Amino acid sequence: MKKIGLMILAFLMTVAVCGVSSAAEDHGTAEQATAMVKKAIAHFKANGKDKALADFNDPSNKQFHDRDLYVIAFDMEGTMLASANTKLVGKPLMDFKDGDGKLVTKEMLQVAKTKGSGWVEYRWPNPITKLLDQKTTYIEKVDNYLLGVGIYKK
Repeated sequence: MKKIGLMILAFLMTVAVCGVSSAAEDHGTAEQATAMVKKAIAHFKANGKDKALADFNDPSNKQFHDRDLYVIAFDMEGTMLASANTKLVGKPLMDFKDGDGKLVTKEMLQVAKTKGSGWVEYRWPNPITKLLDQKTTYIEKVDNYLLGVGIYKK
């Protein structure tokens, strides 16, 4: 009887681990976000701004849209040039505040201008869950633009 109990416990632990593993695969990691930014920068430099932005804004382009990972782009005046939320593309967002009142675009541009790259934390609607989630975005300055990819924290 004790052996059956141990087998059931082992089975339940396996199911729990597989469930956590499967849920984790639905979300991008910091390493994947950083790698996507590097890929976006290479694409931007190789193909030019117009082609790159068109590709970043195309949700069917799986190079730049993977689960909850997607490329964002801003010019240095705070106009959004690429996003999974295409309603924001072309909008000046320098004074845009997140759910906690944080000036997100302004902080991203400050990091880009002073450090060249880095992480910025804020709250943002998750395109998968539709909830306002904690997010951190890795950004890098390339020429006169900012490219970034964020991860939702769970």
